[in-house]
Amino acid sequence: MEYPKEPLRFEDQADRLLERGLAADREELISRLQAVSYYRLAGYLHPFRLRDEQDKPLDRFVEGTNLQTVWRRYCFDRRLRVLTLDAIERVEVSVRTKLVFHFAHANGPFGYCDDANLPKLSIGDYLEWRTALQEETDRSKETFKKHFFDKYGDHHRNLPIWMLAELMSMGSLLTFFKGVEPDLKRRVAEEYGLPDEVTLSWLRSLNAARNICAHHSRFWNRVLGYPPLLPNSRKFPDWHGENKLPTDRCGIILMICRHMLRMISPSSRWHERAEALFNEYSDVPRASMGLPEAWANHPIWNPISKS
Repeated sequence: MEYPKEPLRFEDQADRLLERGLAADREELISRLQAVSYYRLAGYLHPFRLRDEQDKPLDRFVEGTNLQTVWRRYCFDRRLRVLTLDAIERVEVSVRTKLVFHFAHANGPFGYCDDANLPKLSIGDYLEWRTALQEETDRSKETFKKHFFDKYGDHHRNLPIWMLAELMSMGSLLTFFKGVEPDLKRRVAEEYGLPDEVTLSWLRSLNAARNICAHHSRFWNRVLGYPPLLPNSRKFPDWHGENKLPTDRCGIILMICRHMLRMISPSSRWHERAEALFNEYSDVPRASMGLPEAWANHPIWNPISKS
């Protein structure tokens, strides 16, 4: 089927939204559309669409839908993405540091060049990982790369793992963690008070969340494609029972970040910035994020509240 739609002028886009029941000043709406695009704003308008008896969305908005409310959700989401990326960066750097430390001491600076040291990867996955690392190395303009090859390039074609790690994408880091021997994986995970399979699952979910946020996609009410595993209910009861949160919403990502940052940097004030953001946008529905209204009292977020 051929796509039949033609591009619309910003004025026509605004008129279409107004005709569908969006309450807004026309000039302000045009300005917003020029800044973020019709298609992008439509993602934040979707929850306000009326639905038919089969629960299919109609091209009309619920009575009272206004631009101010929709725009506040857009602004909240933009700031939430920045906040989430900040936490994920800290987690990524920490895990990378610990993984490289343990791996290098066990296998040497160039141990990653031997697929036997990544026994949990198939040969195909290993070769794909090495290819991605080579591409990341070739693209890099880092001074340390040039210095290494100028000095040692007559003998080495590859960077030591601690240099290479600085060029790794989070996806490559995830593959690296997945591939190492189980004992090494456990040693890294124990530093965060977690089982290794949970740590791997969390890294996978954080990587997916990072990609959403880094590409400026809608995050706050999205259904996650990689729900994380929760640790064992007997050893980690705070993640279960009445405290259990949906694992397919961004709220669980925030809780994971909070747990990891407490391990990485106990003095971090990231959680205070998160609470300030939620307080500023108290009108944004918590349930769409998989969070209860009193989410800041959750024992993972605020262990003191348990007492």
